Amino acid sequence: MKISFYGGVKSVTGANYVLSVGPSSGGKKIMVDCGLFQGSKYAEDLNYNKFPYNPSGIDCVFITHSHADHIGRLPKLVKEGFGGKIYCTKPTLGLMKRAFPDNWKLIVQEAKDDLHPPLFNEEDIEKTLSLVEAKSYYEAIDLGGGIYGKFHNAGHIIGSAIVEIGFGGQKIFFTGDLGNSPAPLLSNPDFASDADYVVIESAYGSRIHEDRQRRKDILEDMVEETVARGGTLMIPSFAIERTQELLFELNDLMMNKRIPSLPVFIDSPLAQKMTEVYKEFPSYLKEEALKTFESGEGLFEFQGLKFSETVEESKAINDMPPPRVIIAGSGMSNGGRILHHERRYLSDPKSAILFIGYQVKGSLGRRILDGEPEVKIFSEKIPIKCHIKAIGGYSAHADQNQLVNWVEHAKEGGKLKRVFIVQGEEESATSLALKLRDNLLIDSTVPNEGDEFEIG
Repeated sequence: MKISFYGGVKSVTGANYVLSVGPSSGGKKIMVDCGLFQGSKYAEDLNYNKFPYNPSGIDCVFITHSHADHIGRLPKLVKEGFGGKIYCTKPTLGLMKRAFPDNWKLIVQEAKDDLHPPLFNEEDIEKTLSLVEAKSYYEAIDLGGGIYGKFHNAGHIIGSAIVEIGFGGQKIFFTGDLGNSPAPLLSNPDFASDADYVVIESAYGSRIHEDRQRRKDILEDMVEETVARGGTLMIPSFAIERTQELLFELNDLMMNKRIPSLPVFIDSPLAQKMTEVYKEFPSYLKEEALKTFESGEGLFEFQGLKFSETVEESKAINDMPPPRVIIAGSGMSNGGRILHHERRYLSDPKSAILFIGYQVKGSLGRRILDGEPEVKIFSEKIPIKCHIKAIGGYSAHADQNQLVNWVEHAKEGGKLKRVFIVQGEEESATSLALKLRDNLLIDSTVPNEGDEFEIG
C-alpha cells in the first residue's frame, strides 16, 4: 500500500490524503478528507487548481469531520468525476447538510469578487450529499479485498472521527483533528493501541494550552471588564463546537452569578443550524453536559441569549445599548458577519475582541492578534484600539502534550512503524516530530505536498 499527501501538509488547512492499494487487494484508492485551503488569497487560489490525481479513479472517501478544511472540496471532486461512496458519521452528515449551502454562498461571493466561475455549483453539492453513507462509531465498513474502514471518536466536534483503515493484517489511523480534552460537551478522544501507521494533526504541535479552568476564568474576566467599560465583547467563532462550548460556559457563569446577566447574540445563521444538530444527536454528548442543560432552561437556551437569523436582526444588534456579547462567524475573521462588528468596534477602546480558535497565518484574525495597528475591512481602514485577547484553551484541537500522549498509546501494541505529521504549520509539525523522536523514539515524518510513501 502507498500513502500520498495532497493537502494539509505544513499547513493547517486543505486536508487530502490517498491510500493506494496494490492489485492483489483489488487496486483500490481510498481517500481521507478533501478540504478547502484557507487563510489567505494564495490559499484560496489553490482550491481552483486541478486535482493531482484522477477523481474518477478514487473508489471511496472517508470524512473525519465537517469543517470546511476537511470537506470543502468534495463537491469539486464530484464535479470532476468522483462517483464512489462517501463515508462519515451520522452527526457529520447532519452538519454537512447545513454547512455546504453556507460554504456555497461564500464561494459564490469570492468568485464574483475575483471575476471567475465558482469552484462548484449547487447541483454538485446535491450530488455529493447523495453519495454519502452515514455510519456509527466502531461500525466496520467492508471495502473489499480484505480491506475495511472504521470510525472512532476524535472528540473534536460532534461526530468527529479518527479513521481506521485495515489492510493485510495492518492498521493505519488518520486522526483528523483530535479534541482538546477534557471538553465540556464531548467525551475524550479514543486511543489506538495497535497502530502500524499514524497520520496525526499538529495544529498545536508546538504549544501547550492553558488549564481548562483558566480559560473559563479568562472568559469571566473579559466579560466583566467589558461590562465595566460599557463596551461590546466580540468573539469570532466557528459555527461548530466553539460556539456551543461558549454558550455552555456563559450559561454556567451566569447561573452561578460569576458574571452579570447580559445580552448574548449569536449572529450566525449557520451556528444556529449547527446547534440544532447537537439537539438532534444528544447521545453524542457527555452525560454530565446533558445533566447541566436539564437543570437549566434547556439545551443551549438561557435568559438573554438571542439568535440573529436575518440581516435585519443582525443590524438591530447595534440598536441595543452595550454592554453585550456578540458571537459571530467566521472564526478567523475571513468572512461572515463578524466583519461588520469588527468594522464598528475594533476602533472602540471600550470594546474587546476575544479569539478562541486557531488563527491561520495570513487571516484577518491572525493580523489583529499579531498587533497590526490597523486593518482593512470592506475597503475601509480601521484603526485597532479595542482590547485584544486569545484563549488557546478554547481550541478544539489537542495540544502538544495531548498529541504525544495519543501517539504513546498508539505505540503500546509494539507495532508502530511510522508517524506522519500533518495539518499544522511547518514549525508546529516539525516541533511535534522532534518531540516524538526524542521522547518516544518514533520514526516521525513531516511530508511535503505530493510526497508518496510505501507502507505495509
